[in-house]
Amino acid sequence: MTIHSKCFCACRSKILVFCLVIIPTISLAQTVESDERALIEVKEGIKFSKDSLFLMNLRFRMQNRAGFNSVYSGTDLGIEQFEMRVRRLRLRLDGYVLNPKFQYYIQLAFSKADMDLETGNIAQPVRDAILYYTVNDNLYLGFGQSKLPGNRERVISSGNLQFADRSIVNSLFTLDRDFGLFGYYTLRTSGTSLFLLKGAISSGDGRNASAINNGLAYTGRVEALPFGVFKNSGDYSEGDLEFEESPKLSLGLTLSENQKAVRTAGQLGADLFAPRNLSSFIVDAMLKYRGWGVMSEYMQRSTDEPITSNSLGDIRYVIVGHGVNTHLSKMISRKSEMAFRYAYVVPNESISGFQDRVDEVLLGYTHYLNGHRIKVQGNLGYRWLEGLYQLANSGNSWTGMFQVEFGI
Repeated sequence: MTIHSKCFCACRSKILVFCLVIIPTISLAQTVESDERALIEVKEGIKFSKDSLFLMNLRFRMQNRAGFNSVYSGTDLGIEQFEMRVRRLRLRLDGYVLNPKFQYYIQLAFSKADMDLETGNIAQPVRDAILYYTVNDNLYLGFGQSKLPGNRERVISSGNLQFADRSIVNSLFTLDRDFGLFGYYTLRTSGTSLFLLKGAISSGDGRNASAINNGLAYTGRVEALPFGVFKNSGDYSEGDLEFEESPKLSLGLTLSENQKAVRTAGQLGADLFAPRNLSSFIVDAMLKYRGWGVMSEYMQRSTDEPITSNSLGDIRYVIVGHGVNTHLSKMISRKSEMAFRYAYVVPNESISGFQDRVDEVLLGYTHYLNGHRIKVQGNLGYRWLEGLYQLANSGNSWTGMFQVEFGI
């Protein structure tokens, strides 16, 4: 082979690698309103493709934090504990194989908290593993493990939050992830308004669960967007980073019935000593306009007999009751935001001897270096029990957190 032919082959190989790996591929998302599928149109991430037969978008993100919790007395600012760790470390893969109508979404977790090692002895690295089929522009179906169409704060990605953590209401009453069949339908009107219908039939036992009984969970959700879609899917991203030029509103309602649930919080929590049927009711709203943002949600869980026990007299109970979580935020510049949260949870009387009422307020500042992908956050909050907000009451505490989010 001549020198010229060798050079030509080398150049051709480099050009081929460039075309397959570097050149961005076209967008696949057919709708922009609150799409639960992987948002393949994002510009961040690393994309690999081959013709129209294969696409993989690779992304990662991490949350590094340092914080403190005070002694359980509001007047004592002594530090009870420090928190210094990698809170989240995620790897996400999404795209399609063979046909753009068949999409996949995989998310793996590697930090201790993300793998449930703080509450169990078995690592759970698989957070999402789901296949989607696009029927048409308004309908798509999913099969696998993903977030149920529950409360808004939970469905919002942890990378798109305006505080370091979700609220106490979410921690007790969320539906979380589950394995099953999912369906999403967009109902359009003659004007700008639209309705989003979402449903799931799932195991009811949470992610990576084993076969336990013949009970299933049935979840349905409807969302109304009377003023049209938010910019950049902003109805599922906290804070008005897009500075909506006209008011945008999303109203959501979720009903869920988890039959023969075996965990204290349905898809989450310790194992109960006997299964229970759980009912959840959720109402939430998101409003954005010119840098202002308001998000609020009401959540309730109920069951007939929340307390279970074993032959030794040990007790485990379903977390029943209700709670409210409200955020108010304002972009004070194109890159900086102030946010305020007030949330409370009220346990049902049947478990009031085991579970306290808890209230919390939180003030947060976020500086966005590259939207929610790269940001610096600081939170300062106060938490009190049984409605006794006075600083001197035992059990009340202060908390502070500094967190850096970095990802592509």
